[in-house]
Amino acid sequence: MDAVLEQENRKKEQDLSKMKRNALILLGFAVVLFVFANVYKYDWLKAFSEAAMVGGIADWFAVVALFRHPLGIPIPHTALIPSNKDKIGENLGDFVSEEFLIREKLEVKIDQFNVAMKASDWLIDAKNANIVAGLIAENVIPGVLKTIDDTEVQHFIQTQFSGKLSKVNFAEWIALGLESLAKSDKQEELVTNVLKTLIVELQNNKHLIEEKVKSSTPFLSFGLADKKITEGIFNGLYNFLEQASHQDSTIRKKVNNYVIDFINELKESPEMQQKVNDLVLGFANKKEVQDYISGIWLEIKTSIMNDLDQKDKSTIKKSIANMIQSFGKGIQSDQLMMDKINNFIKNDVLSVLINNKKMIGDLISSTVKSWDTDEVSKKLELEIGSDLQYIRINGTLVGGLVGLLIYAVECVLQSFVM
Repeated sequence: MDAVLEQENRKKEQDLSKMKRNALILLGFAVVLFVFANVYKYDWLKAFSEAAMVGGIADWFAVVALFRHPLGIPIPHTALIPSNKDKIGENLGDFVSEEFLIREKLEVKIDQFNVAMKASDWLIDAKNANIVAGLIAENVIPGVLKTIDDTEVQHFIQTQFSGKLSKVNFAEWIALGLESLAKSDKQEELVTNVLKTLIVELQNNKHLIEEKVKSSTPFLSFGLADKKITEGIFNGLYNFLEQASHQDSTIRKKVNNYVIDFINELKESPEMQQKVNDLVLGFANKKEVQDYISGIWLEIKTSIMNDLDQKDKSTIKKSIANMIQSFGKGIQSDQLMMDKINNFIKNDVLSVLINNKKMIGDLISSTVKSWDTDEVSKKLELEIGSDLQYIRINGTLVGGLVGLLIYAVECVLQSFVM
């Protein structure tokens, strides 16, 4: 916004300089005509140029006297704006509070303006939505993230996480999940797949059993019993898993019964529930888990900042712009909402303004009084100075024409006298 304002001020300064230059060139042309008329004895041109110079200089004096002392000379009743700055502020404050802040007039204007429609139209425009999204993405969000203490956020997340977990009965959740699974065909399929996977892993890791047996048998056996022990353990495990993988086997039925008993114990035994909950909470309170949870905030923050650094390509900025446009469209599609907004402006906001109009007038007056005198003159000249230069231009031209008219009248009168 500052860059846009600075660019507008530069444009106004260029326009003001251009208009001042044009008025000065015209006055300079009148001087040239005056010299030319005197040299070549053109009386009518002399009359025109003389009056043009008088008109141009007089209006230059009048325009300059509004903002400063002409040529720096403290002539009375010049530098009118700086000299009367405080009075201007008081009159401006009184005008706004007494003539502008009138309920009847403002109500009519609000009804004609239709704030809700104008505001929603403005929000729907992609350019405006991007401007607002840019302000939020480039200023608001980074500002909020910078003011947030990372340590406090991490502590808050850890506290909330642990607090919420402590209130959850995980045993009930697990029991409900297992019970639902046990009542469906998926349970049999799951157990079968797990058992077949264990069989494959057992076959692939038979050498590990052999190594474990070898390291556990006495040295004096010279490894004679190692192979038989290994084969015995392997075959026993393999046969158990193989039988259990068949749904109609006795072992499988025992596994199923064990699962059912475990589910019932989870549902009915406070001791088992406490064990399961303690197990989950113990895992959640491990340093590695807590560090991971704390790191979530930093990851989120880093992701947000990296996205915002992409400027116009930022996903967050585009999402905000789309939300703003959707919000504007939502307002326009809801007549009830539009009526509520307009009534809020008309009744509540307007009442606040009317009830505090004296304070608003005093605020305007005190604000103008607090401005630097030179700054006030510079600001006002920047705003209206370009238009005031037309007074100088018109004064030069009109003055010249009036001088020419006076000269013509003089010639007519002289002809009658002679």
